Amino acid sequence: MPSISRTVRIGSSHGLHARPAKLFAQAAKEAGIPITVAKASGAPVNAASILGVIALGVEQGDYVTLTADGDNAEAALDTLAELLTTDHDAA
Repeated sequence: MPSISRTVRIGSSHGLHARPAKLFAQAAKEAGIPITVAKASGAPVNAASILGVIALGVEQGDYVTLTADGDNAEAALDTLAELLTTDHDAA
């Protein structure tokens, strides 16, 4: 089964800082399949690693590419893309 990739734009007004990064990494871990996230042309990191995700230094408006392998890859990417495009910093 080939990898599925999706590029999304970050919606949180403060980027992927602690809280949205934690939500994202937790959802990636719960998917139960290998998922990576990469910023621009940078090296991909394990999407389930909160430290790896924060280390990307992703800001609002940045584009990241998610890649997943496995049976539920499409559904997992749908969930993660929605988390990334939502502004978790809105009141």
